[in-house]
Amino acid sequence: MIFASKVAKYLLPSVVICGIVCLIWGLCAFPPLDNAIGNKIVLRLSSDPKSFNPILAQESSTTSVTSLMFVGLVKIDPFTQEPVPELAQSWQVSDDGKRWIFTLRDGLKWSDGESLTAYDVEFTFNSLIYNPDIPNSAKDIFQVHGRKIQVRAIDDRRVEFVLPDVFAPFLRSLTQEILPRHILEKWVRDKKFNFVWSLGTKPKEIVVNGPFRLKRFLPGQVVELERNPYYYRKGLPMLDGVIMLIISSDDSAFLKFLEGELDVISLRALDYSLLKRLSPEGIKIYKLGPALGSNFLAFNLNPNSSLPRYKLNWFREEKFRQAIGHCIDREGIIKTVYRGLAEPQYGPMNSSNGFFYNPNLCEYDYDLNHARTLLSELGFQDKDGDGILEDRFGHRLELNLITNANSSERVQIASMIASDLARCGIKCNFVAVDFNNLVIRLTNSFDWELILIGLTGGMDPHFGRNVWHSSGSLHIWWPKEPHPFFDWEKEIDEIFERGVRVLNEGKRKALYDKWQKIISCKVPVIYTITPFRLFAVRDRIIGIKPSPYLGLLYNIDEISIKKDNHNSIIHNN
Repeated sequence: MIFASKVAKYLLPSVVICGIVCLIWGLCAFPPLDNAIGNKIVLRLSSDPKSFNPILAQESSTTSVTSLMFVGLVKIDPFTQEPVPELAQSWQVSDDGKRWIFTLRDGLKWSDGESLTAYDVEFTFNSLIYNPDIPNSAKDIFQVHGRKIQVRAIDDRRVEFVLPDVFAPFLRSLTQEILPRHILEKWVRDKKFNFVWSLGTKPKEIVVNGPFRLKRFLPGQVVELERNPYYYRKGLPMLDGVIMLIISSDDSAFLKFLEGELDVISLRALDYSLLKRLSPEGIKIYKLGPALGSNFLAFNLNPNSSLPRYKLNWFREEKFRQAIGHCIDREGIIKTVYRGLAEPQYGPMNSSNGFFYNPNLCEYDYDLNHARTLLSELGFQDKDGDGILEDRFGHRLELNLITNANSSERVQIASMIASDLARCGIKCNFVAVDFNNLVIRLTNSFDWELILIGLTGGMDPHFGRNVWHSSGSLHIWWPKEPHPFFDWEKEIDEIFERGVRVLNEGKRKALYDKWQKIISCKVPVIYTITPFRLFAVRDRIIGIKPSPYLGLLYNIDEISIKKDNHNSIIHNN
């Protein structure tokens, strides 16, 4: 506890108390790791995964695990952003760009020793991704003007893709995970695939092709992975395994890192400032610039939800959404929550996205007076003098806001938003909920009104099609909309249909610039800030090569542990 005690005097009293309680609880609740954990890296997972099935995954708590277990035909170079071979050894494309043939590496195997062939690729696309009975986000990505790509195994090592039209992001999209036909075909045939590889599945039954396979899972405690002996990169991974402690509290996670129980941690601005100030030995700090992802406030526009009809009518008013937009104090959030380690965001992409980023967007600056004016123009008045506005029909302007409880930063942001809404005569009931509960509300029950959440980002806008196309399974404000309700939604649909068929990068950018402009002006979601990516790593970890695009651990199969550190996880500084 030596280093933690050094830090304590710099922390706010409430944070200290919370952190110490969480630390004591954590030491008691977590199963004991081996005294000598050997050549393994210890990471944090903020909540339980929902399954170990990458096809069904829609939340980071699952993909953080499955991304270490499964790979695709290609991967993205961390510095050039260009596709490079993964399971595929090479590929050829026809002159018209519609026919691709991929040749797999020789001798590929699954983690159970069975051969990995082109028939697994064919199965993944035809039987899983394009299966109407299997809900998955990949289905939205692998459509060209609403039509499927034809996928056919030519022989064991060659697979053919025939595109219905030119598909500009096709090669980049083939980071899509490939799954084993010999294990999963019977589950598809019996129409039970949606229940396969659940949290109760025995680890040996989950067959993978990535660097690690599942060793054990204890709900609320730990996910442990071990080296896949049949991984295609001979001699890798260099680690024996990955231990992911499930720690919901940011405060508890930070203290566990200080005590040496975690090797790598994503830092909050407060954590980063403390570490920079104290410069502890044995810890490296990384600042990678703005994150690719986003944080935004979204409105529920789904008529099939439990949302009262009068609230749905409020949310459908563009001027109402704009009024809420003027209640977001981005500079205050950056100063108070992120200590200056963030930048304002107004649209779906930010400066870290590079080429496709459009900086010329509608910006609804923090202006409570203008927010009040817009609400007044819509007929909202405080008729009874209680400080809360009512609409023309006497309904109080009262909103319910949720976010995920395991993000202390989002909780702070939501509290600030609720306070500013109150200053405009809007009663805002804010509740922080468990992350998986939040995802269920967002994608299944639709039981929410306002939600503060984020999405992981990507370099090519098309990979957000499942969010932005009205039919998308992650279309935040109305998933799987039967047809565009707003004219601007129809325009966005057309942009995403056309964008994949334009090979000229300049013309593609012009289309996606327009999409970003529409979202920023029509505000179905209100963007807040983009935090900088901040990490701390214990110096027993070697081989990290930070990428401005892929982050810190993209090359986890090449990371190793210093030889003189194999026998200890605890490091007191």
